[in-house]
Amino acid sequence: MLAMFLDNSWLERYWAVLAIGVTILSLVLFVVLLMAKYVRISLNIFVDTPPPMSMSPMDFQRLIGEEVRFRSFDGTSLRGMFLRSPGGVDYRGTIVFCHEYASDMYSCARYARPLLNAGFDIFTFDFRGHGESSNRGRYRPLQWPSDKELEDVLGAVAYVESILKSEGKPVEVGLFGISRGAGSGLLAAASTPSIKAIVCDGAFCTAQTLAALMKRWARIFASFKLVYENHTKSFWRTLVWLLIHCAQPKLGCRYLSVSKALRQMKARPIMFIHGQRDSYIRAEQAHYIYDQAGDPKYSWIVPDAKHNQSVILEPEAYALRTVAFFRKYLADEQVKEDDIRAPRPADVSVA
Repeated sequence: MLAMFLDNSWLERYWAVLAIGVTILSLVLFVVLLMAKYVRISLNIFVDTPPPMSMSPMDFQRLIGEEVRFRSFDGTSLRGMFLRSPGGVDYRGTIVFCHEYASDMYSCARYARPLLNAGFDIFTFDFRGHGESSNRGRYRPLQWPSDKELEDVLGAVAYVESILKSEGKPVEVGLFGISRGAGSGLLAAASTPSIKAIVCDGAFCTAQTLAALMKRWARIFASFKLVYENHTKSFWRTLVWLLIHCAQPKLGCRYLSVSKALRQMKARPIMFIHGQRDSYIRAEQAHYIYDQAGDPKYSWIVPDAKHNQSVILEPEAYALRTVAFFRKYLADEQVKEDDIRAPRPADVSVA
């Protein structure tokens, strides 16, 4: 009888352990399958969701300058163009312009005229896979800043530095970036001390933006509202991490963290510009990236402006702020803080 009791007790323990093991394995398998489904859907969002297009071929008149060819840091052939400030205006410095995704070097005309008239030279260029710049390998450019765009900005800055040195000018530059170009410029500035001052319009952190987009479209992930509304922050962070690491080999690049670059960067002056009505990169994400930067820093959230539309909605104020910022922090001039923080539209011409 004792032997039978022991046998039955052992069997009960065995089945209990087996049941627990099967339950745990089932839960793990469920989570793995769920995450695989989420990553598959998210990868489609990551690759196929187009950003809002803010540039039209007819909404500005092109600026024409000296076209050149130069090399990205990885050897890719890129097209660039020097725009020189007009004669009779004292030279104040050179600014490298980094255009937005799906644009080209000519889009600098929206932003550069006031800077040129104020004595700043502009170097603008086509990122790889845009305009007349080359592309290499299987890399497919998307709206997310990667190591490829970082290489392009580093190549552009190095090229400009060589020109400044040959002309006997200070080897220091400003950087003016739009959307993905802004993020790529911030990545470059983290390792390039000669980038002295930065203006970013529509900059964003990829991970934060992806998490926000996923939450917004979460109804396509799960059938039940109760499920997708109760995912934790850790869940979304894990999903974004998996998504990025699955996308990289597929698209032939590494996606880099702009917020991490800002935290690691030796502090330098940065002006962040963002549209209050930007439905693609929400204003709270602009606040997040602003908080990662060191001082001195400025934030201008433009009322009623959508993604990359601030310069169209407030052209005079935009010109005043950007010119004053670069005069103070690139040209080392005495400029009133009010000229940077509180624009007076009537004071500046954008013609």
